[in-house]
Amino acid sequence: MSNTDNGRRNLLKGSVAGASLLALGGTAAFLTPSLTYAASLSQSERDAMSPDDVISFLEKGNDRFVNNKPLNHDYKAQKRSSKDGQYPAAVILSCIDSRAPAEIILDTGIGDVFNSRVAGNVSNTDILGSMEFACAVAGAKVVLVLGHTKCGAVKGAIANAKLGNLTSLLDKIKPAIGKTTYLGKRDADNYDFVDAVARTNVMLTLNDIRKNSPTLKNLEKSGSIKLVGAMYDISTGKVEFI
Repeated sequence: MSNTDNGRRNLLKGSVAGASLLALGGTAAFLTPSLTYAASLSQSERDAMSPDDVISFLEKGNDRFVNNKPLNHDYKAQKRSSKDGQYPAAVILSCIDSRAPAEIILDTGIGDVFNSRVAGNVSNTDILGSMEFACAVAGAKVVLVLGHTKCGAVKGAIANAKLGNLTSLLDKIKPAIGKTTYLGKRDADNYDFVDAVARTNVMLTLNDIRKNSPTLKNLEKSGSIKLVGAMYDISTGKVEFI
């Protein structure tokens, strides 16, 4: 990779003997943890990635997180390199749970992904509009709905919790309860059931996105983007794409 950074990243802390770079669309996308992740995605680098490349990029980032070998992110350099424009590869809809920060568990840097967060990772018109901007205007290739285990919002929906504006939010999750096939104890104290409902909720949210956003549905139909779901296990750190 040259000093002019025609590849994916500038390496600010030198090279390491035996360090390997995996090519992705002609760019050095996956760096070893001893190398600094110094520049945000450029437009040409992002545009060279297919939706499947982007999913692989996120999967490998999570592998690094699980193995406690994240990239050495130089956030100041990433901030500087992205100040004149942003070219994220994906838009993520995730839960507000403090234990499930998407950028960290997928080991991404500044400028790599858009991230919208709401309890229970449900969609609404504002989030759909944001996703349409991310994909149709800014060029993101993947819409990822990311649920997680032991989700308090899902637990609250199962328990029929009532609290101000939260009540109507939890109502968006409740359809997943009835659509979840589960033979064990179906209540909020059984986290196996909570997790099963959370998984169903991810898939229903994807269906809602397709139903309520013709823009995103048409982009998916054309192959320009992919809509995918995933579950994050807060115990193991693993993201399972579903």
